[in-house]
Amino acid sequence: MIERSVVVRVHDGLHARPATQFVKLAKSFASEVEIRCNGRGASAKSAVKLMLLGVKENDEATLRAEGTDAADAVSALATFLQTPDAGDIDLAAPAAPTAAKAPTAAPDMGHAGERGVAASEGTAIGPAFAFFPAALDIRPRTVALGEMEAERLRYTQALASTVHSFREAKARPSLKRDDAAIIDALVEVAEDAEFIGAVETGIRAGRDAPSAVQEAGRTIAASFEALADPYLRARAEDIRSVTRAIILALLDMVDATLADMPKGSVIIADEIAALDLAKATLADIGGIVCRKGAATSHVAIMARAHGIPAVLGFPADPARMKAARTIGLDGASGEVVLDPDSETAARLRGAIAREAEQRTALDAYRAVEPTTRDGRRIEIAANLGSLAEIETARQAGAMGVGLFRTEFLFMERRALPGEDEQSETYTALAKAFAPHPVVIRTLDIGGDKPVAGIDFEHEDNPFLGWRGVRMCLERPDVFKPQLRALLRASVVGNVKILLPMIADVGEVRAVRALIDECRAELDAAGHAHGAFELGVMIETPAAVFVADEIAGEVDFFSVGTNDLTQYVMAADRLNPRVAKLNRTEHPAVLAAIRMAARAAREAGIWIGVCGEAAARPDLIPFFVENGVSELSMSPASIPRAKKCVTEI
Repeated sequence: MIERSVVVRVHDGLHARPATQFVKLAKSFASEVEIRCNGRGASAKSAVKLMLLGVKENDEATLRAEGTDAADAVSALATFLQTPDAGDIDLAAPAAPTAAKAPTAAPDMGHAGERGVAASEGTAIGPAFAFFPAALDIRPRTVALGEMEAERLRYTQALASTVHSFREAKARPSLKRDDAAIIDALVEVAEDAEFIGAVETGIRAGRDAPSAVQEAGRTIAASFEALADPYLRARAEDIRSVTRAIILALLDMVDATLADMPKGSVIIADEIAALDLAKATLADIGGIVCRKGAATSHVAIMARAHGIPAVLGFPADPARMKAARTIGLDGASGEVVLDPDSETAARLRGAIAREAEQRTALDAYRAVEPTTRDGRRIEIAANLGSLAEIETARQAGAMGVGLFRTEFLFMERRALPGEDEQSETYTALAKAFAPHPVVIRTLDIGGDKPVAGIDFEHEDNPFLGWRGVRMCLERPDVFKPQLRALLRASVVGNVKILLPMIADVGEVRAVRALIDECRAELDAAGHAHGAFELGVMIETPAAVFVADEIAGEVDFFSVGTNDLTQYVMAADRLNPRVAKLNRTEHPAVLAAIRMAARAAREAGIWIGVCGEAAARPDLIPFFVENGVSELSMSPASIPRAKKCVTEI
């Protein structure tokens, strides 16, 4: 048996999306794998059991595997648990304004408004569309011993039909990638061994299939509802949704649907499942009001992704809701008005008009190449981790890529990527944004986010350990294939190479020597390669203090504000107890950035910022004032950042 304990770094822990991915990864290995946390254990191949463990960020988890590929399984799953962005999207994000949309003042609804849970910002008013599917009429019957196999087969066929309908919903063109991930989580629940086992146990006990499904679903949903964590409690909604879908298939019934809802309607419901919402024309929905649900439910997440105002947990009598003909709501404050009077309706429509103006104003900046009022052009680029994010970045108006995190090519896999695969990826990225620049960061991994094929010894503080360029220089067998791949992609003409965790000018010189070796090797192999700019991350205090010396060896600097802040402030950015110290706006951090910018200016090289602070309207003027010419951020933040630059 192979066993390993790790601290979980996945943002917000193993909620639905990362739990689904974790289970899929576990199922790719033949070995049996158990995960233990907080004194309890579960199969790593059961999404339901895994979510019920309630594994949180910063918990310590132990992986145990037994089988022919146990070592590989533990290594890959440990890597997943130690990767903050393993979940890909943050499904538990609070209901807050998105970066690309200016916050709006809540409309004054007078005394007519009642309050629910603010789930997705925005104001709406429209005709009510009542969505209250009828309760399922299940009439339990006892199944004789000779009928049990037929009843089990009937359930198996209904399960297959349900999963097929889920996948059809996932394929709808109106859905986003994040929506599809939510549907994947529902499929994982439906096919979960724990759920299937409970149903089959019920059938063997003499229950008919619909009754067995209903009882299994009720029991598992109750397990989630008993948990303290609000996000995990909200997963009971998913269990109920899957349970209902399978029972409908067993009864050969078609459920109520949102597909025929008139455009601009506000849905009023007791509860809406993510699958129901996926079947609707999302662009036609004016708003959502539900008696049940929370800001952590999948419906809330989908509403935020599509800009649909939503209020959940609205404590109104169902009869009153069904009787309402018009619904007004403010998704930022949680207020709802049933049949608003003329004065309230006018206020709502005024708020809607103001929000539309703000959205239009920001949309106008997507195609803008922003300059300050005194004529300085600032590049607003995107931070990306995979080729799948390219289209989102281009639609947001990204002027290239300011940070491409290559570690995601290496993580969550059982073998290191080869030179050819890397070259194809980097070339595709460069072509997608040409002639705009793409800044590709070399492998930035360490004990906090290891990969299969690289043996990392235990480190008490991996943020100060063998990571980034330190590891790469000691593992040329890993580093040189990446450098050769980057050189091959450089023929496109817009590739810039960025080195992480630089603390000494000698490290830069060592990388240049390796690059020269790689050029010679590519020449010998007959592979074309091109010119590129070489830059370094300014993220260690050492790099700040010797910035003038490093500047003489490179073509640009890129400030990584996330790590620079934690190193300057000696405050772990993953530790909530010192979060108040982890502030980029602290005078010490700003002084460090100012020093690096001055060194870049005096050396005649450009400097960019690629940490989260690059998107902050309160800090963008400071960056520009100090000579920063490129800001790189999440695609959603780009229009607002462009607007901010034009006002400087």
